[in-house]
Amino acid sequence: MKVMKSGVIYILLLFLMACNSSPYPDYSQAKDGKIYYRLFMFGDDRHKPEAGDYITADIAYQTMDDSIFFQGKRTFQLAQSEFEGSIEQCFMMLAENDSASFIISADKLFKKTLDAKLPSFIPENSSMKVGIRMRMIRSAKEYKREKEEFLAWIEDFGEYEQTVLRHFIEEQKIDIKPTASGMYFIPLTQTRGETVQKGDIVTVNYEGKFLNGEFFDSTVKRNQPFEFVFGTEWQVIEGMEEAIGMMREGEKALIILPSDLAWGTDGSSTGIVPPFTSVIYELELIQVRSREEQV
Repeated sequence: MKVMKSGVIYILLLFLMACNSSPYPDYSQAKDGKIYYRLFMFGDDRHKPEAGDYITADIAYQTMDDSIFFQGKRTFQLAQSEFEGSIEQCFMMLAENDSASFIISADKLFKKTLDAKLPSFIPENSSMKVGIRMRMIRSAKEYKREKEEFLAWIEDFGEYEQTVLRHFIEEQKIDIKPTASGMYFIPLTQTRGETVQKGDIVTVNYEGKFLNGEFFDSTVKRNQPFEFVFGTEWQVIEGMEEAIGMMREGEKALIILPSDLAWGTDGSSTGIVPPFTSVIYELELIQVRSREEQV
């Protein structure tokens, strides 16, 4: 009996020591000591991804005071972790349907992983939170096979979207040729302001709507301009980034995006924008801050 009690006390002490090793309440310290995590939900399957696998996940970037500055659903091939405490290691800790919050180095995420400067609202040498919900894990072989099968199945949907978009362009008498990617870029105001380079921090206002004129998102109505690091992953949709790269500080433009430049075959993570849906954005490039200005 005494041996059993001693064993229980020893386990409790180890548990308390593990909890106390984390400087963040409710967060545990990972084995490498560089990541802190808090699990919210466990899936049934405990298979975890490896480098080279394709994963689909809901991702949210937050400041340490829980202010979200990026949120979206992404599918991508998981790269090999190049340093301790990387975001890749966070993904590798989760099985399908697991949900967790991680605290990692903001400097390393932006400077090493994203090859960009820190946003102005995140201090140097500080941490940030990354929320992840692991939706799906597939090997490279499985992903390739499923993609081929899916593309064959949805071919008719893509043709229907192109027909709707073509009719809209004809009805609106838009005579501007699309870019090589398929985006229609219509300048509204032009300036001699700064152009945008990779790594710059840009501030934009935008209003998104469907081809029928119904709005689905607006930073203007929220009175909350969006700030992000230009040229980095998981920041904005592909078409918006292409358009911003064509603009100067202070300019406004109207862009019409087919779904492969917007929310694609999955639709938006919120469910507001359906799959295979062309959209319209009115963009204003409010401010451009170069790398030199951030030093």
